[in-house]
Amino acid sequence: MTHTIFIDGEAGTTGLEIRERLEARGDLELILLGDRRRDIEARREALNTADAVILCLPDDAAKEAVAMIENPKVRVIDASTAYRVDPDWTYGFAEMAPGQREKIAGATRVSNPGCYPTGFIGLVRPLVSAGIIPAGWPVTVNAVSGYSGGGKAMIAEFESGKAEAYRAYGLSLKHKHVPEMTLHTGLERPVLFAPAVGAYRQGMLVEVPLHLAALPSSPSVEVVHGALAEAYAGCRFVEAAELETTEAMTGIDPEGLNGTNRMRLHVFGDRAGEQVRLVALLDNLGKGASGAAVQNLNLMLGLDEGTGLT
Repeated sequence: MTHTIFIDGEAGTTGLEIRERLEARGDLELILLGDRRRDIEARREALNTADAVILCLPDDAAKEAVAMIENPKVRVIDASTAYRVDPDWTYGFAEMAPGQREKIAGATRVSNPGCYPTGFIGLVRPLVSAGIIPAGWPVTVNAVSGYSGGGKAMIAEFESGKAEAYRAYGLSLKHKHVPEMTLHTGLERPVLFAPAVGAYRQGMLVEVPLHLAALPSSPSVEVVHGALAEAYAGCRFVEAAELETTEAMTGIDPEGLNGTNRMRLHVFGDRAGEQVRLVALLDNLGKGASGAAVQNLNLMLGLDEGTGLT
């Protein structure tokens, strides 16, 4: 059986990445509007006749597209931030918790996670679930992404050579990812999020520093690592690097998993010490965007979740 897929917003960075991944497959048929992609009636028809729709639009435009869908059989994946904390939508991070894959597979409305939240939730949720980090604990996350995550204007600026090598932003502490990061980790306090962008196209590092001795249970480095390793045991796309591996590392390349749908979690710290640096490595356009969307699409269509992904 061939499934029909419509990408609304295929001209954007994420849309192009998704289209490239799907066009290489023989089990899907893409509905392509070409010059008619701004024609409302053409879009409406595509939105209501496809088996699945992937929205790669700004928040308001995504909401308008969802409102145009009248066919109850159409499955929708939204890549914007519009529905990521909406209880009527299923959060599309398959590895987030036991049973999440099944929820995604049975859903008609799935919100694709943000790139930074994917790394942060991947690191922190298992530790909150295990009681290592109390739900009311103040948590800080520092992160750097390639400039492709900033949209066409930022891409043009950095590729013109006029941008700085490193730019901290979100300085108002009101980044739109904060509600998503807080809710889906089970935290009760808003996360203190310090994002930045570097002068390279794609790839990201998401870091959470912890003072282990200050936590109620004073966990060891091994206990923290063990919780992450247990949470992702057997997962195809998310893994906790072995402590021996991280102890041998002198640096970490944010571009190290580019082109893949994989995420690797690291626990850096002296085993006899009282501090750790938790670091997630992922491609902001892969597991942080298009790769996750394809993984969710596969689950929603009843296919192997890794079809078309590496």
